[in-house]
Amino acid sequence: MADQVVEVLLEGGTATPGPPLGPAIGPLGINMMQVVEEINKKTADFKGMKVPVKVIVDSKKNFTIEVGTPPTTALIMQELNIDKGAHEPGAEVAADLSVEQALKVARMKFDSLLANDYKHAAKEIMGTCVSMGITVDGKDPRDAQKAVDAGEYDDILVE
Repeated sequence: MADQVVEVLLEGGTATPGPPLGPAIGPLGINMMQVVEEINKKTADFKGMKVPVKVIVDSKKNFTIEVGTPPTTALIMQELNIDKGAHEPGAEVAADLSVEQALKVARMKFDSLLANDYKHAAKEIMGTCVSMGITVDGKDPRDAQKAVDAGEYDDILVE
């Protein structure tokens, strides 16, 4: 029998045997509380954020837990200390992200981004700000991306 994989999105450090985790792993015949305890231990640093978690169960009923990084939007909201983005992005501004904060989020998320360096990773983070209604350094995020291309933030984005 091949390994069975269950993927869920949970709030860091607060997994319970209830939904969505319980119904997903209950039929696999593994100790639910051991799984919950290990998930809570591994996701404790992400308290208050949704985190993707994979529970991999092999044929001998052994399990491993893999924790992904939270979605980019969750990292941006945590960095800015806001609960949600703008209701109407483009017409309304929810907050302002500095280039330094964009770089910090890019470093956290770097392994799962498409960028080859932190400069381009920061541009990806700025791109996410467009759909959230968040400005970057007081500018539209697309203008901030153009400023990065023009070299305006090279002193901040050098690695």
